[in-house]
Amino acid sequence: MPPKNDGYKADQIQVLEGLEAVRKRPAMYIGSTGESGLHHLVYEVVDNSVDEAMNGHCDTIDVTLHSDGSCSVRDNGRGIPVDNHPVYKVPALEIVMTKLHAGGKFDSDTYKVSGGLHGVGVSVVNALSKWATVEVHRDGGIYLQKYKFGNIDTKLEKIGDSEDHGTTVSFMPDDGIFETIKFDFSILRYRLRELAYLNAGIKISISQEKGESETFQYEGGISEYVTYLNAGRTALMSKPLFVSGEKDQVQVEAALQWTTAFRENIHTFTNNIATREGGTHLSGLKTSLTRTINSVARKRKQLKEKDPPLDGNDVREGLTVILSIKVPEPQFEGQTKTKLGNSEIKGIVDTIMSECLSDFFAENPSDSQIIISKCIQAFQAREAAKKARDLTRRKGILEGGGLPGKLADCQSKDPALSEIFIVEGDSAGGTAKQGRDRGTQAILPLRGKILNVEKSRIDKILANTEVMALITAMGCNITGVEEDEVFELEKARYHKLIIMTDADVDGSHIRTLLLTFLYRHMQGLIHAGYVYIAQPPLYKISKGKKLDYAYDDMQLAKLTKEYGSGYSISRYKGLGEMNAGQLWETTMDPSQRTLLQVTIEDAELADKAFEELMGDDVQKRREFIEANATAVANLDI
Repeated sequence: MPPKNDGYKADQIQVLEGLEAVRKRPAMYIGSTGESGLHHLVYEVVDNSVDEAMNGHCDTIDVTLHSDGSCSVRDNGRGIPVDNHPVYKVPALEIVMTKLHAGGKFDSDTYKVSGGLHGVGVSVVNALSKWATVEVHRDGGIYLQKYKFGNIDTKLEKIGDSEDHGTTVSFMPDDGIFETIKFDFSILRYRLRELAYLNAGIKISISQEKGESETFQYEGGISEYVTYLNAGRTALMSKPLFVSGEKDQVQVEAALQWTTAFRENIHTFTNNIATREGGTHLSGLKTSLTRTINSVARKRKQLKEKDPPLDGNDVREGLTVILSIKVPEPQFEGQTKTKLGNSEIKGIVDTIMSECLSDFFAENPSDSQIIISKCIQAFQAREAAKKARDLTRRKGILEGGGLPGKLADCQSKDPALSEIFIVEGDSAGGTAKQGRDRGTQAILPLRGKILNVEKSRIDKILANTEVMALITAMGCNITGVEEDEVFELEKARYHKLIIMTDADVDGSHIRTLLLTFLYRHMQGLIHAGYVYIAQPPLYKISKGKKLDYAYDDMQLAKLTKEYGSGYSISRYKGLGEMNAGQLWETTMDPSQRTLLQVTIEDAELADKAFEELMGDDVQKRREFIEANATAVANLDI
């Protein structure tokens, strides 16, 4: 691409404040100092390159993970300006790299749309790195500057001539700040592929030195993205509906496709940033979908005048959507940009979506018939689910109490002090009831494997005895029954929900089924940090009167070494194999036990994992098993 340097000079770099606070409070800028924060460094640098692409100045971005643990991001954009800033009298590159809230993003003539709105990205990366280097090709030269711990290490110097244009940022994360500094190729690969889908035609590659590499380029953009997401599902349309429009300098693109699945799959983006908590653009999408489909359904007489209207859950069942908007001045909530707040966006998205949807349904009567029939089936199932839930509530009131009969509740009425163990089977349930602390620990035994909610409509879910027992015991409602139903976390009767299953294949399956249900319908519990997995011991090792428990093979090896010759080892597969005292001592006693807290680091990766492992696509599951088979440590057959 030809260099486009006009209009991007040092005098357009504006400075708001310095870098001092970044190293003291890194989580304020990148979310955490764990794995997600580490990868956020790469995203910040890549986002700068994507901003160049969105504004027509770049079409190639390369990410390289080096053998020494560092990362480089190279693009063929205009190159960060290297001339002196008219006010600060130092090279603009130096300001961009060492000053917080500095960059061309604040100048609307330089970047009409930008994901890195706050302008903190690359300077924060510099501040949180042991070292960083920037190489700029522009204005016929090659320019280089080095930094250490966010400070200037060498002055900007011209090291050669070049007719190319672009920027390469290399950095080594500071192991004194991050819990881990090892980049995960698969996590980065996921985000870079996403960016390639969102920016049709741009080539984005990722490679490891002496390792794997991959290149992403999609001429079909977000329509190809929807096709990819729906692979393995049965689509109700031959190809995704593509929507594109612009109003008041806001560009709206969406791709939609209904499938026979029972849940929606909607991903929204603003200036390429994944807005995982939605916002006003998502509200506009939902409003237009509900209103348009109800209108079409009544015109086609598929909904009679006396019939109640379809609600949002009905019209979005089985729908996969990518909504990508470009906004000159987006208002995000926080630096991590998870929710869009611009009030005017709702009406803009609603208007553009409604026009395109109305045209589609008018021009495709066959597709309209199938899609609306699907929505009506979803409505009927939801009505049945509401009746089932209301009936359960009424029965609970009449029978007095409303808690499941098999729940052994705790004496405490303070949710913050109370915990519930979800236990596999009556045998383990009986042992847990005997061994528990009755003051604060409740036990709910489940019979067999609960329903796989990934393959079930809401009416079937609420008709399942074991699922209803869990819902009733927790005291919270679930999402997916009423339109935009808010999960009532404050009604949770326990602030620790502990899944305690056997250490075998069946136990793992039951745990996965429970996590699938909690993720899909009570996700608020996970976000609040209320969901845990118990860690019962795998082995008992004894010699004479001496007895110890091992929770993994490494611990067992250490114990066997300590014991010498003449010990015996028992492998626990079921909780029922332990007596009440052993279960309390090893797994339930808060002063000694180990619990794994369930968290969601990346909602989209989690969503994909549940879909692959628990969904209808057998081939995807087979591929997952084949890809991960060599990582299995304990195979229970």
